Amino acid sequence: MNGKKLAMANTLVTAYSTIILAGRPNAGKSALFNRLSGAYAAVSNYPGTTVEVARAEWEGREVVDTPGMHAFLAHTEEELVSRRLIMEVRGAVIVHVADARNLDAHLPLTLQLMESGFPVILAANMADEAAAAGLKVDAVALSGELGIPVILTSAVSGEGIEALKAALRSPPPPSPRAPVRYPPALEIAAAEIAAVLPEGLSMAPRLAALLLLEGDHELLEHVAASSPAAAAAVLAARATAQSRVPQPLSIASAVARHRTGAALAARVVARPAAGASRGRDRFGDLLMHPLWGGLAAVAVLYFGLYVLVGKLGSGVLVNWLENDLFLKWLNPGAVRLAGAVIPWEPVRDLVTGEFGIFTLGVRYAVAIILPLVTMFFLVFALIEDSGYLPRLAMLLDALFKRIGLSGRAVIPMVLGFGCDTMATLVTRTLSTRRERLIATVLLALAIPCSAQLGVILGLLEGHAQALAIWFTVLAGAFLLVGWLGALVIPGEASIFFMEVPPLRWPLPGNVWRKTSVRVIWYMREVVPLFIYVSLAAWVASRMGILAVITSWAAVPLGWMGLPPASAPAFVFGFIRRDYGAAGLYDLNARHGLTVMQLAISSVVLTLFLPCIAQFMMMGRERSWKIATWITVFVGFAAFAAGLVLARVLPLLGGASW
Repeated sequence: MNGKKLAMANTLVTAYSTIILAGRPNAGKSALFNRLSGAYAAVSNYPGTTVEVARAEWEGREVVDTPGMHAFLAHTEEELVSRRLIMEVRGAVIVHVADARNLDAHLPLTLQLMESGFPVILAANMADEAAAAGLKVDAVALSGELGIPVILTSAVSGEGIEALKAALRSPPPPSPRAPVRYPPALEIAAAEIAAVLPEGLSMAPRLAALLLLEGDHELLEHVAASSPAAAAAVLAARATAQSRVPQPLSIASAVARHRTGAALAARVVARPAAGASRGRDRFGDLLMHPLWGGLAAVAVLYFGLYVLVGKLGSGVLVNWLENDLFLKWLNPGAVRLAGAVIPWEPVRDLVTGEFGIFTLGVRYAVAIILPLVTMFFLVFALIEDSGYLPRLAMLLDALFKRIGLSGRAVIPMVLGFGCDTMATLVTRTLSTRRERLIATVLLALAIPCSAQLGVILGLLEGHAQALAIWFTVLAGAFLLVGWLGALVIPGEASIFFMEVPPLRWPLPGNVWRKTSVRVIWYMREVVPLFIYVSLAAWVASRMGILAVITSWAAVPLGWMGLPPASAPAFVFGFIRRDYGAAGLYDLNARHGLTVMQLAISSVVLTLFLPCIAQFMMMGRERSWKIATWITVFVGFAAFAAGLVLARVLPLLGGASW
């Protein structure tokens, strides 16, 4: 979307027919959206989940849940999208969702939203947590100070939701001028610019003038396209103001709003006496400490991924579903039924043969993949709902900076453990092209999706040597490739900032909704694809193509000491990573692999080519040329790692494991 999109669209909604939820990340916009609309949207404690804008209807009016934004002067794509959503809808009422625990940090955006000219309602959310922390927010006094409605809400408990709905049924008039005292030079320049701005801007002249003074390039391009003379006047006024203000105008403007916000919060928020217990806050700080936070991260990985996904998901649930349910009962029954009702051998083979739709495709999807993704999404929902994820981002920021990323990149990296395709999409929330490219490479190379991760952990469960080798190689590949990428890929390092929400006990209802919705989404995607893969494998097998491809793949795999029977797992791993992992799991169950073979095959399969869906997403997000080069590089790196391990492990006694 270019600068011209800042002008009003031709087709606009009628007055107050749209409700826009705006605010900083982690203030609870998505949770409030769910409460208000009754529709489900992913509730997150970190920026990025609402990049895809959520819309719903409430009492005949559209409700829009915007991505997180800190200010109108956009520094990220999320903020740019949010500003455009606010500016392109005439007659909207804005609900600014702020964290009642940290009003001094959130009120500057309230002040800027008031400058937009729209009616604004301030929802001081998480009021229950503020009260639990000993804070008393005087909503009536704050409303009197600002001249807009202020309502204490809790999207989790439902506190204040009815009052918010009542306010929305009779929305307020346009907001009064925000009580911000900018430096005199800024005020003079803003008045001069507002007087010369062309008609048709999608925001109040004063807000536009302030943004132009702050250096908003997109808005300046739009002004220049409409009136070159006005753009020249803007530049002249900005130069004059800058000569009279000792700091950059964008900083002077932001400082003025933050001082006003802090002063307002000091007058309307009563805080507990110094020295009062802050056990939960202290624990939250420990989670970001280099030592204690690192130990906590290891514990989360161990209990969350290894114990719950690996041992419980793979060791217990998969074992029961596959060995007891499918292999003992369902598969034999399906074979007998197909033999009785299908007279044509090729069709019987398609349904219940070696690559049968039921005996292979449905079994892989339901008996192997379903329990693993369910356990992963359960763990992820618990981590997400607790507020731990932003703390992990803060903890890893220093390390990530060494590989060209920032702590913010922990979002797509963790999401990659659920689905690398979805995580590749989320890399668009990273602030620089360099960071987005490095993250995309690392996702394609060293981050296994949930199903693949669960299968690998299940395979290696009980084999400490193989598990240690797998983890060491993956971590080493992640750090080495990231470090090399930071050296050779041009571009500036990104600036990292992230809201850190309060720690909270995960609510069972939230965890259940998030887990169930994600599992249903995943199964809707994976079951049809597994059936298509089974069909493709059946066709390729009948035509002899599969034998040729697997014979080719068996050659380099043989150099690594892997049996020819492992080739189909790698061939189909390109179609679906989890399909390949399930094939390897099946191979080990039928033939048994040595510990060294398990280590090598697990490393190579994890580092192996991105699946087709991830490749398509890389092409769409980066470019087809870049996607192709990444795929070639990842394939080479995977086989190189396998060949090195095949030479090194015997020297370490791997042949006797």
